Amino acid sequence: MAFTDVPGARLYWRRDGRDEGPVLVLLNSIGTDMDLWDGVMPYLRDHFALLRIDTRGHGGSKTEAGDVSLERLAADVLSVADDAGIERFSVAGVSLGGMIGMEIALRASARVERLALICTSATMDSASWNDRITKVRGEGMAAIADLAMGRFLSDAAEPALFETVRRQLLAMDAEGYAACGAAIRDMDLATRIAGIACPTLVVTGTRDSSTPYGGHGEHLVARIPGAAHHALEAAHLAPLEAPDALAAALLSFVER
Repeated sequence: MAFTDVPGARLYWRRDGRDEGPVLVLLNSIGTDMDLWDGVMPYLRDHFALLRIDTRGHGGSKTEAGDVSLERLAADVLSVADDAGIERFSVAGVSLGGMIGMEIALRASARVERLALICTSATMDSASWNDRITKVRGEGMAAIADLAMGRFLSDAAEPALFETVRRQLLAMDAEGYAACGAAIRDMDLATRIAGIACPTLVVTGTRDSSTPYGGHGEHLVARIPGAAHHALEAAHLAPLEAPDALAAALLSFVER
């Protein structure tokens, strides 16, 4: 585990898996940290050099107050990769992590080998996100916990898992959530993703009400040149509800 200092934040990251070989960067959703990937890690460790990063304001990463942009979050990941001595890598990102992955692929195309976009989108309702940001900054994480949990996991999730994720959400830094929420609110990916040049896999969850295939995943598949699609039986946090199936999809895609 290590830390990287960047403008306005201190980022926590850790390496796992192989010492050498293909590098896979794993990025979390808003409201979670690198533990999101714990269930997937046993399937990936023998195949990849793995780099997990807590997005600023999440988990062990700190951030100053104020909005951040998707460009800034992409720069954060590149700074960590530099500190870790990694030049080229593949990215698998969930929700906000996928949005960051798209931004990296557009701004640093020479460094990204493959891109897996998991339960994510290139466009979200900015007014709804602005309301959520305002509520979190004014009332704290409890004000949006029920809304977030209703989308994070489905009824198929184990009650103990649901409670663990909820506790983590309630305990996180409200300013960190709001800052990254602003990156989602203000992103401009939809008109630019046709410029993504690396092989791309779009993974959607059949129980995902936040970024389903219809209206979200289908647009990524249609606009990113050559993008493939894979559906999982999962809600928004696919690494928690379908770790084995997600790992199989990632292995098939990244090792292709």
